[in-house]
Amino acid sequence: MEDDPTPPASPPTALDIVRTRSLASLVSQELEAMILSGALPAGERLNEQQLALRLGVSRGPVREAVRGLERSGLVVSVRNQGSYVRSVSAAEALEIYDLRAALTGLACARLAGTATPAQLEALGALLRRMEAAWEADAATEYYAANLDFHAALLQGGGPRGQRLYEDLGNELHLFRRRALVEPENMRESNAEHAAILAAIAAGDALAARAAGEAHIAGGKRRFQATDASQPSARQQALPAPRRRARRLA
Repeated sequence: MEDDPTPPASPPTALDIVRTRSLASLVSQELEAMILSGALPAGERLNEQQLALRLGVSRGPVREAVRGLERSGLVVSVRNQGSYVRSVSAAEALEIYDLRAALTGLACARLAGTATPAQLEALGALLRRMEAAWEADAATEYYAANLDFHAALLQGGGPRGQRLYEDLGNELHLFRRRALVEPENMRESNAEHAAILAAIAAGDALAARAAGEAHIAGGKRRFQATDASQPSARQQALPAPRRRARRLA
């Protein structure tokens, strides 16, 4: 029996891993932009090979990017079927906003009576991060700080409320990100955050609850203004144009 002349594959070096992760990050940013713009519509199956060819990269970074988008809630994986852009109907989204409003109001009211100086400082720091992101027109950075701000608020609502909120939030990532692309929407959103923090810092539970609920209602309104399936959106804006993918290699 002859020996196999093919040498065994060498294990990836540390540099190979760093390069793959760096490229996966770029691929993730591009896929996220394609999803938010509608170039990859809700419900579409993500074919790793086709996406790799489209972006001019190998399948490895695409696979890593898709996994990351699944963790962030923009993509859902179906066993034995593949990965798909998350799909939530407009009617479901509106109901989820209403449920989030109740949970957020409760958490803000509770936090108004229990917030420590450290918690208030952490919320203030996130508020400043979002203000800087708005001024720089950096929607991705704003959204990341926005998620951290809401997570900090919900910690005051108890573990069960926090879990419920996180589950609901994961279903709305696509809509929430799209609604915060415009600088004016970021400005309005952060003004609502400031009202929440002011009420919590003042120890006013009723005002904190009202501010928390009003903020989620504002998010719902911003979502409706960006959703082409809503009557108001047809009058206010055209659907976002599909964008062509750029090659990353």
